[in-house]
Amino acid sequence: MLTREENELVTRVGPGTPLGDTLRRYWIPVCTSHQIAGRDSAPLRVRLLGENLIAFRDSDGKIGVLQEMCMHRGASLALGRVEDCGLRCLYHGWKFAVDGTILETPNHPDPGFRTRQKAPAYPVREAGGVVWTYLGPKEKEPPFTRYRFMDLPEANRTVVRINVNANYLQLWEGGADSSHVGILHSDMARPGWVDKTFQSAGDVLNPGTLVSDDMAPRLDIEDTAFGFHYAAWRKTGRKDKTGTDIENCRIVPLLMPWTRIIPAPTSYYTVFEVAEDDEHTATYICVDSPTERIDRDRVIRILGLDDPRFYDPESCDFLVTAKTVWGQDRDKMRRNWTGLRGLEQEDAVMSLSMGPIMDRTKEHLVTADRAVMRLRRRILDNIKRVGEGGDAIGATLADLSRLVAIDVDLPAGARWQDAATGNVEFASAAD
Repeated sequence: MLTREENELVTRVGPGTPLGDTLRRYWIPVCTSHQIAGRDSAPLRVRLLGENLIAFRDSDGKIGVLQEMCMHRGASLALGRVEDCGLRCLYHGWKFAVDGTILETPNHPDPGFRTRQKAPAYPVREAGGVVWTYLGPKEKEPPFTRYRFMDLPEANRTVVRINVNANYLQLWEGGADSSHVGILHSDMARPGWVDKTFQSAGDVLNPGTLVSDDMAPRLDIEDTAFGFHYAAWRKTGRKDKTGTDIENCRIVPLLMPWTRIIPAPTSYYTVFEVAEDDEHTATYICVDSPTERIDRDRVIRILGLDDPRFYDPESCDFLVTAKTVWGQDRDKMRRNWTGLRGLEQEDAVMSLSMGPIMDRTKEHLVTADRAVMRLRRRILDNIKRVGEGGDAIGATLADLSRLVAIDVDLPAGARWQDAATGNVEFASAAD
């Protein structure tokens, strides 16, 4: 349970808030590459950390991220024309390059003015099917962070964005909570629950697939330079040749400020819960496999986003609301655990059901919530570090591509870190 003051600290992301200042020290996803795929295509209006921005791709394929309101008279650049290597405001024709350089001012033909002024623009990178930007102080700009999915060809990865009307922390806490996987996602994780016999889903692309029916995993947690990682131990009822219990160990890294990596049998799900503002989140699910081509339609089905009642692939909006009990079909619940279908469908509905910002002063935590507790503590640690003039946790780590998330069977009591060797160097560097 958090105090009311702590709950405010870890959920409010706008300009000038302690968490908002901390989040601005990272490279942040602003949209998918697909959303602005075409050169000179329509500008995209985006919201990030309580600010309204415009993302666009110019005639040369370069990407710009600018403040939405034209610096001249405040008209929205979302209405603008993208042409001839710039974004032109409709109101008076002022035209801006991707870096904010003023290219033309038709109603003020003074070249000196254009050289003295510049539109507010932000640094941009494009990698892994995602467009990234940095909103923090120029002198604190960190190196661009590399993740594992960025290194693979397009055929071996896909990116799905889902906009959810809930605070980012509700969604991220779900990602830190291993015990919910086998309960909330029963149909995807252990479909034998209907007949009260354990049956693994067996889908190699499904990150919810479990190999144990243990609903109360034991957690080991270790702080790292990127945040922390944990091992969720589940009993299997099996023994090795020496008579030692064999347990399933699910290792998950949690990366500041809002990222997790989830293992599936043949792939990884790197998930970013990006705060658009206090009450809206853009979830980016980046799926990659070093050995298999990624079927995007199959991923969409696993997530439950192939149902048009729940998801609009054009706007990326998650659509259901409390007025329709979030789309739940109770008639199906005799053989369907939730009356919903798919991992993201179930996760998003749970977060939405908590309200826009959950009141954590009213909850009652248990041992299974230890990773959620650690997540909140690391966020508070991060806010304190930045407030005292230090670097944000993990922000200066340029290469996170070797991080490991894994589901592996180990002898009970084994050193689980040895199964996640890509994480070891970051554990030794933890503050």
